[in-house]
Amino acid sequence: MNMNIGMLVGIILVILIIWIIMTSIRIVPQATAVIVERLGAYQATWDVGLHLKMPFVDRIAKRVTLKEQVVDFPPQPVITKDNVTMQIDTVVFFQITDPKLYTYGVENPIMAIGNLTATTLRNIIGEMELDETLTSREVINTSMRATLDQATDPWGIKVGRVELKNIILPDDIKNSMERQMKAERERRAAILTAEGEKKSAILKAEGKKESAVLEAEAEKEAAILRAEAAKEKMVREAQGRAEAIRTTQQATADGIRMIKDAGADQSVLALKSLEVWPSVANGRATKIIIPSEIQNIAGLVKSIQEVASDAGTDAGRDEPDTVSVE
Repeated sequence: MNMNIGMLVGIILVILIIWIIMTSIRIVPQATAVIVERLGAYQATWDVGLHLKMPFVDRIAKRVTLKEQVVDFPPQPVITKDNVTMQIDTVVFFQITDPKLYTYGVENPIMAIGNLTATTLRNIIGEMELDETLTSREVINTSMRATLDQATDPWGIKVGRVELKNIILPDDIKNSMERQMKAERERRAAILTAEGEKKSAILKAEGKKESAVLEAEAEKEAAILRAEAAKEKMVREAQGRAEAIRTTQQATADGIRMIKDAGADQSVLALKSLEVWPSVANGRATKIIIPSEIQNIAGLVKSIQEVASDAGTDAGRDEPDTVSVE
């Protein structure tokens, strides 16, 4: 019986020892810090890794995440410098840089940051008018971040960024701004329309001018081409007449040269000269002179009479008055 009790006590002690060892071993994950207190007082801050704490003496007071955190605060009523009441909701990005200060510096850090954000926002917006508030978001964000970062530094908190998420205006102000924006859009549209019509008129005038210039240049070129064509025609006609005269003269010269080369005597030449008498007789001359050499040709008298008779018949109105033989 005593042996069974001793064995049971031994088993309980072994189990207790194993439990104590298991509860004394702690593993801290990445981006996490653990605040350890010993007998109620701050003992240490555990970083990433394996840690051992003294049983029944040490305790884990707080686990702190070191990641960047985002807190979206509800809209806060603010009043501008020109007495316009509106609501603004903000988003704050912060990170815990000192887990000990974060644990013991402030009771509720998130609530403290929210109240500080609302107070800072009211102070900044109170120095601005409505139009400036709507167009100066970046200025407001920068000013709030600097103020919050300085105020939260004793709490072990680093404020990285502050953003104005939304600006809610009263209905009357919103309607008035919408009407103003509509009027501005209509004014810009009218200006753009007028500028477009002006440019269109200028382009039309330039087009007409360009068309007139092109027409004038085309007419000028056409006139030049017509003059050149007429000139070319005249030149070619003159060249044709000159060529005809040159051909006739060349044929006459060739004929004379052929007669000369054939060794024709005076009788042949005299007969050849008689061939021109019909054309001479057709002329308007009133006196015809016959060379004396023709008298020496015995057989040509009859031919002369026939030529004269034919000439008189064809051109009776211009019949020669006198025929002389020299």
